[in-house]
Amino acid sequence: MPGIYTEKEILSDALSAQKATTALFNTSANECVHEDVRQTMMHILNEEHEIGQDVFEMMHAQGYYPTPAADEKKVQETKQQYCQCAK
Repeated sequence: MPGIYTEKEILSDALSAQKATTALFNTSANECVHEDVRQTMMHILNEEHEIGQDVFEMMHAQGYYPTPAADEKKVQETKQQYCQCAK
């Protein structure tokens, strides 16, 4: 039954799935006792992030995920705020 879901719905679902997947692999990588397993989890996590980025870029290019430009002053304020937290 073609046409049940729109392209936007399919991509939104794919992005949600990638977000959930990366969260689970992140937790798994953080809780590994064995370094070889942890490295494998980190490799998979990186691949999953790349897939998520690809889906996001598709959505953004189609106008399904608009990201308005940030005000430069707010960008600088946020950077300063996080730099202070890291110290």
